[in-house]
Amino acid sequence: QVQLVESGGGSVQAGGSLRLSCTAPGYVYKSFCMGWFRQTPGAEREGVTTINKGGHTYYSDFVKGRFSISKDDAKNTVYLEMNTLRPEDTAEYYCAALYCDTRGPTLPTIPSVAYWGQGTQVTVSS
Repeated sequence: QVQLVESGGGSVQAGGSLRLSCTAPGYVYKSFCMGWFRQTPGAEREGVTTINKGGHTYYSDFVKGRFSISKDDAKNTVYLEMNTLRPEDTAEYYCAALYCDTRGPTLPTIPSVAYWGQGTQVTVSS
């Protein structure tokens, strides 16, 4: 069973920052694009950001300018740097290995997911 291992969630006050990490097995990391989703109770899981193998990125409108996705190829790890956090960013965040879109990185969608991470909770208080 493929495991994407996430870490870095937690609680922070509004305006603060957190960094999430996601480490994938080498063959997964090299074969797929990577991305992040988030989900609140009762809501659908929504795409947040994608990074492709060339390092090109795509962000949803609700995080653009505040969140940054990056990757370390030597560690098979993807990071999500979250700044200027808002209470509405509170959610369970999921890392995902994505089937790459040949047109370039786009907003990640559930049908594009090959593998999921286990999720990590981010709570932002006002």
